[in-house]
Parts: sequence; structure tokens; C-alpha cells
Amino acid sequence: MIKRLAIASVVVALGAQLSACNATPHPAPHSKGYETYVQSGDLFKHTQLTDIDGRPVQLAQGKKLVILFATWCSDSQRTLTELKASQLLADPTLQVVAIGREEDNKTLSAFRESFGIDFALVADPDRQIYQHYANKGIPRLILLDEYNKVVKTLIGEQPGIVEQVRW
Repeated sequence: MIKRLAIASVVVALGAQLSACNATPHPAPHSKGYETYVQSGDLFKHTQLTDIDGRPVQLAQGKKLVILFATWCSDSQRTLTELKASQLLADPTLQVVAIGREEDNKTLSAFRESFGIDFALVADPDRQIYQHYANKGIPRLILLDEYNKVVKTLIGEQPGIVEQVRW
């Protein structure tokens, strides 16, 4: 009798585990193998950063748009151009922070001047920040709420991605 109860307990526990795994939502795989390591509702891990001028960047209350990009990437350049042309930068309740993947302060400073960027730029020369959010693929747009929780993530390889930025 005890052996049957033990076996039944194992079967029930295993069944519960398997059904829980199937019930857990997983993002659909991207055709290019891109993985996103944060999902809606997750806390953004980097709330204190340092910009390319050595100033602290504290993620403020309100909405935030974090962009993971590279200066050499044509998709990143297009996305930043779309952002500059959008009404998003005119929103006083929105904080924008762009993090240059595998970029240093000097390169980002020159890019800021040539591209006319007026929001915070943060260097991530060795992917210490980027690796927490994705495996590959730029630009990445991460929308955060007032509590620094992820609202959604977007991969900006196609034109018009900025139009999808909504909280």
C-alpha cells in the first residue's frame, strides 16, 4: 500500500510539473535566432548607469525608452533617425537612454555630435549590460514603466519600429 501511494505521489507530482511547464508562456523563436532575456513585467536590471560624459544616469519616474544599439549599424541609425523625427522626444514624461553595444565613450561622443543626439548615451564596450537583455540583434528597444518594469521589447531591424513604441 505504501509503495502504491509513493508511486501515485510521484506520478501526480510529475504530471503537475509537466503541465506547469506547458502553461508557462515562452516567446516565439525569432527567425534569426535572436533571444530576448527580459519579458513584460520583468524588472530592468540597470537602474543606475554612467553616461559618456561621466555623469550618473538614474532611471527617473515615468516612462523610459532604453535603446541598445551600435553606431556602425544601419538599422540602429535608421531607428535613431526615426526617433528624432517622432513626437516621442517632445514628451517631457519620457526618459530616453541609448546604450552603445561594444562602443566606447570616444566613439559615442563623436556619434552624438554627428548624429545630433540630445539624450543620454551610455557605453557598453564589453556587452556587460547588453548580455542581460539579449543574445544578439540590434537595435533593441525596451519600454519601461514608471517602476522600471518591462512593458515590451522590440527589435528594430525593420523601418517604422518607432511607430510601435507605445505604453
